[in-house]
Amino acid sequence: MSGPMIRGSNLDFFSARAAQAREEADAATLDHVRERCLRSEAAWTALADKAKRTERLREAEAARKLEAGLTS
Repeated sequence: MSGPMIRGSNLDFFSARAAQAREEADAATLDHVRERCLRSEAAWTALADKAKRTERLREAEAARKLEAGLTS
């Protein structure tokens, strides 16, 4: 197997970082800090969404290969 693999632990990490950034944004008293935290939240959320999508595609491909192997 080559290339990086996104697993549940990475998804959990990405989601936790997004939540942390949201908490920091909510607690921020300075506008520029709040905006930085919101940008960080958006970036972590995008990574989590991509990880979810990748895992769904991986599962669908595994199911397709299994089905193709069983029907051949």
